[in-house]
Amino acid sequence: MTNTTKITFLTSDKEFEVPDNSNILRVSLRYDGDLPNRCGGGICGNCVFKIEKGAEFLDQVKIQERRKLGEEWLSKGYRLGCQTFVSGGDVSISWDEAVTTEVKKRKPDRYQKVES
Repeated sequence: MTNTTKITFLTSDKEFEVPDNSNILRVSLRYDGDLPNRCGGGICGNCVFKIEKGAEFLDQVKIQERRKLGEEWLSKGYRLGCQTFVSGGDVSISWDEAVTTEVKKRKPDRYQKVES
């Protein structure tokens, strides 16, 4: 039996039970969750969302998210739906048109290789 996770899209008032390790944007597209989107690759910023509950059940922040959102948006609890996977527990997210507009305008930070 596959473990399931519940994703609640607060902005569109929709809730879906999905298999563990599901991508938030793909769930939204498959079940009409209404999360805004465009490129699906972490470049445009359209699928930016705020974690309202369950941040501990999201995977680690990807390089594309770090570049597009920067520490400012990440520290406020924002992620990109196309880059984010959920497993192990329920998550609630929301999005805001004003934030989406700001994130879309933001130029990605330069990728900096970390020396080890």
